[in-house]
Amino acid sequence: MRKGELIGLVLGAILLVGMASWMFTAPYLGNTGLARTPGVILGGTLTPVPSDFTPLNESVRGPLLMKQAGFPPFVNYLSWVGTPDGVITATRPDGGLWAQRVRDRGGDGWLRIGEATYPMEAIEIHGDERIAMMRQWAARSGGRSLDEPLYPGSEPLRDWEVFFWKPREM
Repeated sequence: MRKGELIGLVLGAILLVGMASWMFTAPYLGNTGLARTPGVILGGTLTPVPSDFTPLNESVRGPLLMKQAGFPPFVNYLSWVGTPDGVITATRPDGGLWAQRVRDRGGDGWLRIGEATYPMEAIEIHGDERIAMMRQWAARSGGRSLDEPLYPGSEPLRDWEVFFWKPREM
């Protein structure tokens, strides 16, 4: 084996190990409490959707994992609140990839809450309904006012984008 071939093999192996490491360790939950770096592995157990998501607010703490259908198969952490009919999520109005994918391609995906993974569909919420849902989300995310940011440097919660996830067929 020549030196050039050996270098190519070593670089290929390093790239492969790096990609595998990223796949199994991301998404990265940064200092904001919300992940901005997506992963690709969702995990959990595919579970029929409950008739009411509200009890999950008490039994499951922390963010959920969301994976959208299609390519690339990114998984993101999202803050959430369960309602009788589905799940409310919100994101900064910063042109994030997952929100744009919902708008452009539709909202088919899966939400992993605890160890349960549910087939869901997201729709963007606008108008007065958005503010009402954002109030519910803000209450579960520390009881903040809609006029304050979630963390330093973010927009006031009133400006955040709201998405409602409803059950879809398995």
